[in-house]
Amino acid sequence: MWMLMGFTVALPVNAEVKQSASDSMLIEINAKIAAPASTVYDAIVHIERWWSSEHTYSGDAKNLSLSAEPGGCFCERWKDSAVEHGRVVMALRNQTVRLVAPLGPLQARAVNAVLTFQLTFAEGVTSLAVSYRVNGSSASALDKSAAAVDGVLTEAAQRLKRLIETGKPEG
Repeated sequence: MWMLMGFTVALPVNAEVKQSASDSMLIEINAKIAAPASTVYDAIVHIERWWSSEHTYSGDAKNLSLSAEPGGCFCERWKDSAVEHGRVVMALRNQTVRLVAPLGPLQARAVNAVLTFQLTFAEGVTSLAVSYRVNGSSASALDKSAAAVDGVLTEAAQRLKRLIETGKPEG
């Protein structure tokens, strides 16, 4: 929240499908979060606190984990089952978390997908830039999935922002 002339203003999360074709998509999400970059980074790596249970295989986000180190797993484990949603390829404390992550049904399409969380802190606010770049064959039909993927990632960014600013990911 920002204070402007005595009023509290909630800053929006802006999302856009920047590029969409049968063999590729690029989604970009930008948010201003009223917290230091260290707080945002720590929240990102506790994905089980802000990711929606609706977008898990087990139905419970508490089964998610994210190990913020090269080779670290963004995984979901429950009962006798497990899913690797992504693998960390970059973890720069308070700056960047990058994963190779063909999320959800994209995993079965044999695509290459890179999910990046980039943090910049200035004047008491962290700018969060999330990008999701996916490439595959033209048979991947990524243009037909771009809007749905954008919706999932936008919801995730909104939940992350709310968790940090209010302590609760739900709106």
